Amino acid sequence: MPRTLIRKNPSNFKTLPLFVEATPEGLTYQSVGMPLNFSQTLQRRRPVTVDDPERFSLELANLGVSVRLTLHWQNRDYWVLVRQRRQDRGDVVLKLISGYVPAHELNLPLLTAISEIAEECLLETPEGWLGGRFNDTWLPAPYATALHYREALPFRLTPLSGSARPVRSANLQLIERPRAYVHLPTASLQLIYDLRLDVPKEAKSLSLFHVDERLEGDQLVARLDRKRPDLYLMPLQDGQPLPELYTLKKDQLYPASTRGLYLAESFARQDGWLVRDERIRWKDWLHQQGLTPPGKESGLTRLRGKARQLLKKIVPRKVAR
Repeated sequence: MPRTLIRKNPSNFKTLPLFVEATPEGLTYQSVGMPLNFSQTLQRRRPVTVDDPERFSLELANLGVSVRLTLHWQNRDYWVLVRQRRQDRGDVVLKLISGYVPAHELNLPLLTAISEIAEECLLETPEGWLGGRFNDTWLPAPYATALHYREALPFRLTPLSGSARPVRSANLQLIERPRAYVHLPTASLQLIYDLRLDVPKEAKSLSLFHVDERLEGDQLVARLDRKRPDLYLMPLQDGQPLPELYTLKKDQLYPASTRGLYLAESFARQDGWLVRDERIRWKDWLHQQGLTPPGKESGLTRLRGKARQLLKKIVPRKVAR
């Protein structure tokens, strides 16, 4: 049964609308108007249109932040994706770890990105849950009242190379150079940070879980469901993704079904500073990336494999002389 980790009052969350100016050389945003709560922000997330994808000025509903998180575990790299039922859009997608940037962090969205990792990506070992550090800064432990965090053995976050085009909050250029796009269907500016998470070698029997907040009545509720880990790993080879998905439980990777799967809009094609799609089919994204999904074994191949296994059981091995 899912375990409730925390409850929040959504009215405590405040963000600010943005005014965005984009040119081929860079993008600048600054806050405008009065602070908005969560419900007010959702009401403003209505489709907008832009004529020139490289040069425009417009007002947007909010700033969102995502993390393309590369997890390094047992000498392999994986992208981390999480499953989300998007109540405001009525769909289910796999997406990057992401969230809304609160008003007091609009100039430092990297802080929001790091907090989202602590809230959404949970690493469990038999001795407890792993905490994390970004350089010399400890990540928050948002569920410390419900879960036992290990004081030793933290995972480590480090920045990877960022986007070529600069993004500024007013006159301040954002460090780590996040990729930016304006999502037209939701009238929002989205920033994507490239970060790496190194799992300590001493962390054994590792399991990964995703925890996300859902609006239930007048509360935001975060629950842990062990039967639905909802955190997926996409393996990388030479930095490029492979067309495979896995869940991780007690150091074992389990293949995940991709049937009927959709990815969030951050995987869709970007035109200049714009993304126009709500989501993209897994198969379409693979085609866009030039990837071929792993082939399914034919019935004959499976039958031959079973026949070989049966033959090994029936025919005794030769005794070595």
